[in-house]
Amino acid sequence: MSNNPKRLPRLTAILTQLQTKRLLTATELAEKFEVSIRTIYRDIRALEQSGVPILTDPGKGYSIMEGYRVPPIMLTESEANALVTAEQLIRQNKDSSFVREYIEAINKIKSVLRYNTKDKANLLAERTIFAHHDESNHTSSYLSCIQLALTNFKLIRLNYLTLEGKQTTQRVIEPFAIYNSTQENWLLIAWCRLRKDYRAFRMDRMTNLEVLQEAFEPHQLTLEEYIEICKKNYEAALT
Repeated sequence: MSNNPKRLPRLTAILTQLQTKRLLTATELAEKFEVSIRTIYRDIRALEQSGVPILTDPGKGYSIMEGYRVPPIMLTESEANALVTAEQLIRQNKDSSFVREYIEAINKIKSVLRYNTKDKANLLAERTIFAHHDESNHTSSYLSCIQLALTNFKLIRLNYLTLEGKQTTQRVIEPFAIYNSTQENWLLIAWCRLRKDYRAFRMDRMTNLEVLQEAFEPHQLTLEEYIEICKKNYEAALT
């Protein structure tokens, strides 16, 4: 594909990027890898000549043909260490479903590591600890199914406990975004059909959550626009 020792890692990285995103422009790739757009054009041609089925959408960008996959790319020792460290942090998360799904994913990644790298990663996991770790201290278990509802535009029905903890109301909501500023409880931002407005729901106050088969129309509002609206409302409340 290339005899340039600097180019080969970039070609591999471009291929990885194309497999993880639906569409990428030459400008985005050039900025990421700090090369010229003309260099990206040459790299794309090199990948095509090596048999990678890259689709070009004029004016929009590049993508890989649906169903095409390459064998797993071996992680470096430093990359494996980063994943192991992230695993220890995630084990402390308050949502048990998120912890479970991440551990399953990380185990699949570990399975393709070279034996030497795998042994070192396991050693690091045994020698890395974060204070106040308590696996039983989970306050929710809905994040995994909420994520699926969000990406598939499915309605959610749940019972929600008020802040005072004195009343539970049944809600049907359209999941919009997920928020977490710490390792504490997750928030689900959703359009509430009961309140007819966007609301932030704490996952530790949810019970009897059910993802419905009924779909809703994707929200036209972007997350950035939602955040800007919240900022304006907050500023208005202070004046």
